[in-house]
Amino acid sequence: MILIVDDRPENLVSLQKVLQAHNFEVDTAPSGEEALKKVLKNNYVLIILDVQMPDMDGFEVAEAVSGFSKAKDTAIIFLSAVNTELRFITKGYESGGLDYITKPVDINILLLKIKTFYRIYEQNRKLNEIQEKLLEEIEFRKQAEHKKDEFISIASHELKTPLTSVKGYIQLLQRSINKDDKVMAQNHLDKASIQLEKLNELIVDLLDISKIESGKLKFNMQQFCADNMVNNAIEMMQQSNPEFNITKLGKTNEMIYGDEMRLEQVVINFISNAIKYAPGTNQVNVIINIKDGKLYLAVKDFGIGIPKEQQHKIFDKFYRVEENSNRFNGLGIGLYICSEIIKRHGGTIGVNSLPDEGSEFYFIIPIEEETRLIADKKILENV
Repeated sequence: MILIVDDRPENLVSLQKVLQAHNFEVDTAPSGEEALKKVLKNNYVLIILDVQMPDMDGFEVAEAVSGFSKAKDTAIIFLSAVNTELRFITKGYESGGLDYITKPVDINILLLKIKTFYRIYEQNRKLNEIQEKLLEEIEFRKQAEHKKDEFISIASHELKTPLTSVKGYIQLLQRSINKDDKVMAQNHLDKASIQLEKLNELIVDLLDISKIESGKLKFNMQQFCADNMVNNAIEMMQQSNPEFNITKLGKTNEMIYGDEMRLEQVVINFISNAIKYAPGTNQVNVIINIKDGKLYLAVKDFGIGIPKEQQHKIFDKFYRVEENSNRFNGLGIGLYICSEIIKRHGGTIGVNSLPDEGSEFYFIIPIEEETRLIADKKILENV
């Protein structure tokens, strides 16, 4: 938009009509003070500024405008019928003007100049957009690199811990065998097996991440009973965590279409986190129901909870809640893998949580193949 500033109404009207006839959007101001008010409220590509005005002349207006960050890319053309001497023209450029035209104005020349300034403005705007995107990309890459380095450090520690434990238990096992202490030997063997299982889970997660990144995470989609899948997950987690009471709320006999093993992986991850992040408690609820052709499954704990400002990041790759990163072990990839599994089922995943009251992680997926295919199509259209 162009702002014309002139204290003479006839000059405003005539120039406004000419510019509007050439499809330029035009605004006007009858004084310097009024012009400054408008510059603070609106964005202008160009200001055509009369020099000789009462109270506040064009030079003063230009100097004030040049101090506004909002108008840093706005060009100024001075128009003057009286101040045509070289010293006034020089002052015009010193005041922040990009051009100084004396009256009478050759309208064709003025239009060419205006079009040139518009072109320069548009080029600068595009360059600024490119610069902002480049800076965003650089910052994103820096953060990604930092996360990767942090992940490698954490992964090294997480993998080393069970390996060190296994090594220790094998040494103790050897001593027990030498002493012919079968009970103690079995105890050490059981503990070594637990550590090996932890190591196996870490490796499986790392392999899943690699497959997700390369697009090679495979799914075996077929009809299965969701209730049985949830029962199996609860039974498995109950056996390994007998101190917790894992209660299933709800039941469904309907068959759903999906990858039973992958969805069970999500449920186990939810329950495992519920137990892990709820020290001092012993209750976990698993909620299941089907409504409007969709399976809703949630796992609720009564633990430490998650701050609201961090909940939207919880499913990001490598993300770990800051307050808990040193308190609890983990790679920060389990929930990311869960998120990818649910997306591949055309569903949504989320969390409701309050600090010190607990968290409820949930997912919703369509139960029929046709519904899931429609959801997949929408996802691909948004990519």
